[in-house]
Amino acid sequence: MAEEKVKSINDSSFEQEVLDSNIPVLVDFWAPWCMPCKIVSPIVEELANEYEGRVKFCKLNVDSDGPNTARQYRIVGIPTLIIFKNGEIADEIVGVVPRHNIAARLDKVLGVL
Repeated sequence: MAEEKVKSINDSSFEQEVLDSNIPVLVDFWAPWCMPCKIVSPIVEELANEYEGRVKFCKLNVDSDGPNTARQYRIVGIPTLIIFKNGEIADEIVGVVPRHNIAARLDKVLGVL
């Protein structure tokens, strides 16, 4: 089975997968009942293919898998996409935004002009 491009993480794996990563990480904070999250999810999957090797993509279910992490990062609206670089928040996107907007923010964090 091929490794999934967007890795599901939880409170206990967050530090290792995100904060300790040697490449930028986009974390999709979502929940199964969230309709806007269902719109953003395929966009995140597409971007995971496009940025493979340059950006790690993770998703965190704020209800069942990551309530403590969601609270720590003050996630009040979902979907929220946070781009981490060197363990710090580099950018944050709340709500449904166009794919090109997310790609432009990733490029900015990567230093691509």
